[in-house]
Amino acid sequence: MYGRVLSYHLSQNKENQVEVFTRGKDCIANMYKKPDIITLDYSLPDMSGLEVLQKIQESDPDIPVIIISGQNDISTAVGLLKAGAYDYIEKNDDTKSRLWNTVKNAQEHLSLKREVQTLRDEVVQKYEFSNIIKGNSPAIKRIFKLLDKAVRTNITISITGETGTGKEVVAKAIHFNSERRKKPFVVVNVSAIPEELIESEMFGHEKGSFTGANARRIGKFEEADGGTLFLDEIGEMSLNMQSKLLRVLQEKELTRVGGSGVIKINSRIIIATHRNLQEEVKNGNFREDLYYRLLGLPIELPPLRDRGNDRIVLALYFIEQFAKENNMKPLSISKAAQEKLMNYPFPGNVRELKAIIELAAVMANDGVIEAEDITFHSNSSSYVDIMDAEYTLQEFNARIIRSYLDKYEGNIVEVAKKLDIGKSTIYRMKKNGELQ
Repeated sequence: MYGRVLSYHLSQNKENQVEVFTRGKDCIANMYKKPDIITLDYSLPDMSGLEVLQKIQESDPDIPVIIISGQNDISTAVGLLKAGAYDYIEKNDDTKSRLWNTVKNAQEHLSLKREVQTLRDEVVQKYEFSNIIKGNSPAIKRIFKLLDKAVRTNITISITGETGTGKEVVAKAIHFNSERRKKPFVVVNVSAIPEELIESEMFGHEKGSFTGANARRIGKFEEADGGTLFLDEIGEMSLNMQSKLLRVLQEKELTRVGGSGVIKINSRIIIATHRNLQEEVKNGNFREDLYYRLLGLPIELPPLRDRGNDRIVLALYFIEQFAKENNMKPLSISKAAQEKLMNYPFPGNVRELKAIIELAAVMANDGVIEAEDITFHSNSSSYVDIMDAEYTLQEFNARIIRSYLDKYEGNIVEVAKKLDIGKSTIYRMKKNGELQ
């Protein structure tokens, strides 16, 4: 009888669809209907309220369960709340109004949780590999294969590549496609933090540990607990800080600056640098033991000049995005403009291409980007001159052929024709591993 009174009361809100069961087993048998909220009488003819609560949580731990009881027993209420009940309401004259408010609060809580989950799903979808890495060149296909391996385990990832190749974007893609996707992705740009502050930034500090430390602050390692810590430009870290970082990675624990307590950490590490860390080790600028600790799965992002027709694929993608964001009509790129893009080495890589294309979209007339709409801002000294590098003649030949294979999508016949060499030469070099 009491249940029907409360059912009628809750039904006054037309958005509520209320169903009443008089036995615990009937409630459990109907869990397949996926109720938003369950109100549960503590005293049922077939089961105790605690037993029903436990069965509900086994089925769906996210459903708020509101216990209604005639018992004025604090220990019972506390026990049920500890067991996972959303609220405990005693039967009295205020039961109806309190239940109404509790259900309203639970509904708002559910709405917020669903909104957060929707946003998380949107982020995961946004960072699907094919959504953030555009291109189909052999060089980028090799990256896709490595990314697929990277998300299967928690192995440390080291991303290298020239400035503008998209190292942070790749790090985010790995995180949001891994089992840690629901936990934080925390970025530390090592080169942007003053030397005297980086230890506090990474490990946190206690109040009064140094001048200006007016309150306790957790560091980036703690922020990233359960998630991913992305250490960008790790090659800029001082040797002193490198030794402290090595200890934290080895022990999987840290102590805040000025503190004494040991804090366990659980975060995946992804590092990135535009430097050659092997050379930095040889030159004494980077600890060898830390280098091997961080190496993990290495991913070297190719420069845009080695990605062949990806320049056009990316340009079209950036045009489409820019047009959408600025309510512009769709744009296309003329053949002459495409050739201009293909003949430019893009020292600033993908980042530079995006800036150039957005400017060209603004300058274009009649919905077509022409060659004269494309402006390159790099000085001639910024261009990559193959003669500046010191290679053997065999290495020069291999790099030239590799570049043409990327440009012409691996078409050996076309490359042989363009370079005026025999197809057998290219097949032989591929077989010997000279064109990796």
